[in-house]
Amino acid sequence: MKIELEPVGVVRAERAEPVDDYWGETRSSIVLDERFPAEALDGIESFSHVDVLYILHRMSAAKVETGARHPRNERSWPAVGIFAQRGKNRPNRIGATVCRVLGRDGRTLHVAELDAIDGTPVLDLKPVMREFLPRGDVRQPAWSHELMRDYWEVRR
Repeated sequence: MKIELEPVGVVRAERAEPVDDYWGETRSSIVLDERFPAEALDGIESFSHVDVLYILHRMSAAKVETGARHPRNERSWPAVGIFAQRGKNRPNRIGATVCRVLGRDGRTLHVAELDAIDGTPVLDLKPVMREFLPRGDVRQPAWSHELMRDYWEVRR
């Protein structure tokens, strides 16, 4: 089965390169495509966070992984399957991030801590609701904490 999707909008951000760390305090805007009226965002500002689903458009199809690999090619971390990590070289190149909602102007949603670069196609926006968050403790391996150590840090 082939699935075709059309982006609902595009990311506008200062950051133009898809580097792995220092996404803390980033500010971005998501501009809805012209086929959507401004009212498509009505009520979004009453939520503190939004799930942003987007295409990792700068990831080459030739670099897509389908099996196991060491995250970030770091040999001290175990080789794990592509679906057991959040690397950008995923089969469908779909990214997902929970972002803070900063505000909205018409068809533009302003967010913080979106780890997507300028020009990134946005597939969907969904308000974060407590009822969709994990019900219980979240478990993850030690290597993932090491991997994420600087991800949300602020580059000084």
